[in-house]
Amino acid sequence: MAIDDISNDVRPAHFRPKILECLKGYSPRRFYKDAMAGVAVGVVALSLCIGLGAASGMTPQAGLFAGVVGGFIISALGGSRVQIGGPAGAFVGLLALMSAKYGPSNVLICTMIAGVILFLMGLFRVGTFIRFVPQPVTAGFTCGIAITIFMTQIRPFFGFRIEHEPAEFLPKVAALFQALPTLSWAALVLGVFSFVLQMQWPARFARYVPSSIVVVIAGALVAAFTEIPWWNGALRLNLETIGNVFGEIPRGLPAFAPPAFEWGMLNNLIAPGFTIALLCAIESLLSAVVADGLIDDRHDSNQELMAQGVANFVSPLFGGLPVTGVIARTATSIRAGASTPVAGMVHSGFLLLVLLVAAPLAKFIPLVSLAVVLMLVAIRMGEWGEFFRLRKRTLGDAAVFLTTFGLTVFFDLTVAVMVGMLLAAFLFVKRVADTTLVNEMSGDVVNREHEALSVPPGVVVYRVFGALLFGAADRLDAVFRRRLRDTEVVILHMAAVSAMDATALDRLENLFSKLKKHKRRLILCGAHSQAYEMMARDDFLDLIGHENVTSDLPTAIARAKELLAEAKAAPAETPEE
Repeated sequence: MAIDDISNDVRPAHFRPKILECLKGYSPRRFYKDAMAGVAVGVVALSLCIGLGAASGMTPQAGLFAGVVGGFIISALGGSRVQIGGPAGAFVGLLALMSAKYGPSNVLICTMIAGVILFLMGLFRVGTFIRFVPQPVTAGFTCGIAITIFMTQIRPFFGFRIEHEPAEFLPKVAALFQALPTLSWAALVLGVFSFVLQMQWPARFARYVPSSIVVVIAGALVAAFTEIPWWNGALRLNLETIGNVFGEIPRGLPAFAPPAFEWGMLNNLIAPGFTIALLCAIESLLSAVVADGLIDDRHDSNQELMAQGVANFVSPLFGGLPVTGVIARTATSIRAGASTPVAGMVHSGFLLLVLLVAAPLAKFIPLVSLAVVLMLVAIRMGEWGEFFRLRKRTLGDAAVFLTTFGLTVFFDLTVAVMVGMLLAAFLFVKRVADTTLVNEMSGDVVNREHEALSVPPGVVVYRVFGALLFGAADRLDAVFRRRLRDTEVVILHMAAVSAMDATALDRLENLFSKLKKHKRRLILCGAHSQAYEMMARDDFLDLIGHENVTSDLPTAIARAKELLAEAKAAPAETPEE
C-alpha cells in the first residue's frame, strides 16, 4: 500500500516487513551491491550521527547508538526496500529544548512513548492519512527546524564560552551577543576553512569520500596535531573537542540501559511524545515516497510506521536518540546501488564497526567541525523558496506557513504543529464553505438541461453544489429564508453534492421540519452514494418518505406534480406563516 492510497479496511494492518519479499531470489551479486551501498551511506551517516547526538543536548554516542540500533530495525522491519533510518536533523531543536526542560532521561522516555504511538498508527492504518498534513505546515516547520539547528551551532562555530546556553530562541540570541568577547579566533578560522572545504569539495571525489567526513577528519587532525606535548604548547589552539566536552566515546556494543522513569512526569511527556511521533511519521513517509520515485517501487506506509515504532521504542533502551527515515541518506544509498533493506542493515553494521574499533579516536573531533556539517544540513533542508513564493500564495496559506515557521523558531515544534494544523483546518473549512452553493434553478435553466421539462407553479428547485460539510451546512438555511409564500413543493437537486457530514444532515432535517410545519413538502433528487447512505443510516429517508427521494430531476418534478394534485384534492387549509 502506498502513501497515496486511502483504504476503507478498518482491520489492523498485517505486520509483514518488506525484507521478506526482497530476499526471494536474493543473489550474491545483489548482496555485494547492497553491501557497498551500505558502507557508502555508513560513511555519510558517521559524522551526522555524532554531530546530531551532540547538538541534541545528549551525547555523541547517543547519535551513534541510534544509527546502529534504530537504523538496523528500520531496515529489517520496514515497509520500504531502500529506506535508511537514523537520527535526523529535524529532531535537533525539539530534543535540545526537551533535554534542557526535562533532562536527557526523560527525552528517552518521550522517544519510547513516540515509538508506541507510531506502532499503533501503523497498526490501525493511519499511515495512509499522513499526506493530509498541509504543505504550508510541513514547509513552515521544516524551515523553522532548519533555523533552530543553525542557531544551535553558532556557539561552537565561533567558539563562544557560554556556561548555560539557553534552549529558547530569543534568550539564546541574547546569550550569544553577550558572549561576543569570548570569541575564539582559532575556532572561527577552522570553521570558515571547513565550511569552504565542504562547499567546494569536488563532486567526483564526493562519490567515494563525502565532504562531511573530510571536514571532520581534517578538523580532528588539526586538533590532534596541536595537542602534541612536544610542541610545548606553542600551537595549542584550545579548541572544544568531543573529548574535552563529552569525554571519550566508549568502545564496544551499545549497552542495554533502560532510562529512569518517574510516573509523576508522564503527563508532561505525552505531548512531546506525540510531536516526535508525528514528526517521525511525516519525515519517514516523505522519505519513502521520494525513494519510491527513485526506484519505481511502492512502499507499505503502515508497515513503515510499525517499524519506526519498534525502532523508537528499542533505541532509547540502548541510550539512542529518536530515529526516522532520512531522505538524504536514503538517496545516497540508492545512488550507490542499494536495492533491498540489506543495504540499511550493512550501514548500521558499519557504524557498529566504528564503535568497536575507532570510537576513542573521535575524542579529537572539534565541535566546530561538527557545527559546520550541521549548518550545511540546516541550509540544505530548509524550503527557503517558500518565502519568495509567499506573494503568490493565498493569504490563508501564507498565514499558515508563517505562523508555523514563527512558532517553531520562537516557541517549540509541539505548539507549532498544533496551531499550524488548527489554522489549516479552519482554512480548509472556509474554502469548503466558499465553494458550496445552493442556487435556485429557474424554469429556463431546467428547460435547457432537460428538454420538454417544465417546472409547474408552486414548485421551486434548488441545486446544491460542492461538499455539504459542517462549515457550509448553513447554506441550506437559505432555502427557507427565501420567499416561499407561493411554494408548495421544494426540490433539492443533490447530484453535484460530493460529500455530506452529520452537521449538514442535521440542517437538512431542520429544513424538512420547518417546511412540514408550514405545510410544504420536500423532495430530494440525484443524491450520490455517500450522501444517500448517510441519510439512509440516519433514517432520514424514512422520515421524508422513500417516494420523495428520486434518482433524477424529471422523476422529482413528476413526483412534485403528484403532490400538487394531492394537495389540490385535499380540503383547503391555511398554511402557517
